[in-house]
Amino acid sequence: MRHLPTRTTRTSHRGVIGALLAGLLCTAGATVPAVADSPAPAPAPQAGNGLALTPPMGFNNWNSTHCRAEFNEAMVKGIADIFVEKGLKDAGYQYVNLDDCWAKPQRNADGKLEADPQRFPNGIRSVADYVHSKGLKIGIYTSAGTKTCDSVGLPGALGHEYSDAQQFADWGIDYLKYDNCNNQGVDAKQRYTTMRDALAATGRPIVYSICEWGENKPWEWAGEIGNLWRTTGDINDSWGSMLSIMKQNLPLAAAAGPGHWNDPDMLEVGNGGMTDTEYRTHFSMWSVMAAPLLIGSDLRKAGPETFEILSNHEVIAVDQDPLGKQGAVLSSTGGRWVVTKEMQDGSRVVALFNETGSAQRISTTAEAAGLPKATAYTMRDLWEHTTYNTAGSVSATVPAHGTVLLRIAADRKWAAHPPAVELGLNGSPLVEAGRTAALTTTVTDLGRTPATKVSAALTGPSGWRVKAASPTGSPALPTGRALTTRWQVTAPAGTATGTYDLTLTARYRSPAGTRVRSTVPFRAHVVVAPPAGTGYLSDLPQLSAANGWGPVEKDTSNGESRAGDGNPLTIGGAVFAKGLGVHADSAVEFYTGGACSTVTAQVGVDDEKGAKGTVAFEVRADGTKVASTGVLTNAMPAQPLSADVSGAQVVRLVVTDGGDGVDSDHADWADLRITC
Repeated sequence: MRHLPTRTTRTSHRGVIGALLAGLLCTAGATVPAVADSPAPAPAPQAGNGLALTPPMGFNNWNSTHCRAEFNEAMVKGIADIFVEKGLKDAGYQYVNLDDCWAKPQRNADGKLEADPQRFPNGIRSVADYVHSKGLKIGIYTSAGTKTCDSVGLPGALGHEYSDAQQFADWGIDYLKYDNCNNQGVDAKQRYTTMRDALAATGRPIVYSICEWGENKPWEWAGEIGNLWRTTGDINDSWGSMLSIMKQNLPLAAAAGPGHWNDPDMLEVGNGGMTDTEYRTHFSMWSVMAAPLLIGSDLRKAGPETFEILSNHEVIAVDQDPLGKQGAVLSSTGGRWVVTKEMQDGSRVVALFNETGSAQRISTTAEAAGLPKATAYTMRDLWEHTTYNTAGSVSATVPAHGTVLLRIAADRKWAAHPPAVELGLNGSPLVEAGRTAALTTTVTDLGRTPATKVSAALTGPSGWRVKAASPTGSPALPTGRALTTRWQVTAPAGTATGTYDLTLTARYRSPAGTRVRSTVPFRAHVVVAPPAGTGYLSDLPQLSAANGWGPVEKDTSNGESRAGDGNPLTIGGAVFAKGLGVHADSAVEFYTGGACSTVTAQVGVDDEKGAKGTVAFEVRADGTKVASTGVLTNAMPAQPLSADVSGAQVVRLVVTDGGDGVDSDHADWADLRITC
């Protein structure tokens, strides 16, 4: 299921709202097309069109422009130019796709679609010709309903499938995204099958993208209809949204393969709502999931880091591997994910993904990833572009919200590469300003060969004091042995609360004398002990926050995807002045320093979504669940929740979807108090 906001965004007009509109139209006596305009004759159904044998790569304007005026002919041509000039075409990107709002609000007298003359004064065919002149392909959008998803209500293709498909073919279209709005309740499989047959009847090869948001489990039936199908609702440019969609798409690996792909929606890389670390995770996990890679940022405004992420040939090769296997989850304990993908050459790609807000050690083995038993293996870091040998351990300390992406092979030439080392951190990176914290780092040899002349260095922000309290070097580390160093870290008095970077650097040599430098960043949190007495937890600084739709809101409901757009916290008609407004899946952490005893709240689904939303609340103390609710719905009044958090350094507030998927799960931690 999916989130349905209430405002004028793409998802605001889909699914349930489309069904409501359909009901209104039927009530008003509107004529609803029961069948498509008649073909003569209809082609026999085809299990596949031979296209998209690897996941499609390209661009779609929606995530960066929506229906704003900046979506126009100049933008589309500019993106095509950038594909060529910046090397994206050479990296494999080929489709430049138009989303909603390209058309005029009405068909012409012949029932044909026409381009909006303000946006596309020379028509779609002219734009297609330009894109094709660059050696690229072009895509277009419509909906499997009477109207598209935009609030203006542009003409959809329901009842016009054969006419519209032929018009797209005549324009030179190479890719169709077929949405789900205003579908009049017609069976999804029937609607999408009709357009498949209409596209086939044109004789033009057109990649067919089914966009029905996973509502009818398309992974169970769409493989014989389309080349890709959306498995979720719309993504937005936030960590919580990307994470939620990834979790929904990962279990569907068995449905994917050459010519038929699970589609967890377009990329947000470069749109500004996530960090570069989070965008690298986004790109890594989409590639491991063999997902379509459709750039959703305006490349005319993108910086170097965005192009660096999007053009990483080694990561793209994971996505585009001809075997077409979607990655499978090996483990996900405590937000520490191991996902593996089988490659055509027999190697395995391993994604070590850290969902949590602090650095985590994540590990597996080459054998667990599916490789045969061997003396040693080569291990290629696809973001660092370096190759090592490993005795079989696959392990890394992964930064918060980060992903280490490795390609591992049982390669007889493993000894030509230096040994892999794992850099680790023990101890809590929670630092009170003006006080010294003790941290311990490790540098561990994972290779079959020894690491020699090993040294470790820990650095912090300017003005911080970082002092070693034990040796920082070792002449040699054989397989499995570690250099352990104790450190004293002091943030200057008066340092503001927040997150600061520490960096651990290891230097060593291989037996052949190759010099190696390896680094890993850690987040140190400068914290303050909460004041004594009882106060509002929402007034304390947050250590970390992840939210399923938009940001966590202080003292208001979740609202929509933008910060500060919430409403008064309201549960069952009762209004609360203080608390947190969140959206499943959500997790918010606070530092309590072992000084607090009790957290209390009134919890429930916020009234802003009407009758929608089912959630469950949890309180965790240093990772241990200490209180929880059952599934709560919007029909229920606020429920009291009390948790014993005695001695906890960190309190974590969690909201899940209640087990039925994410759909308008707006949740309130109302009257949220803590006693210290």
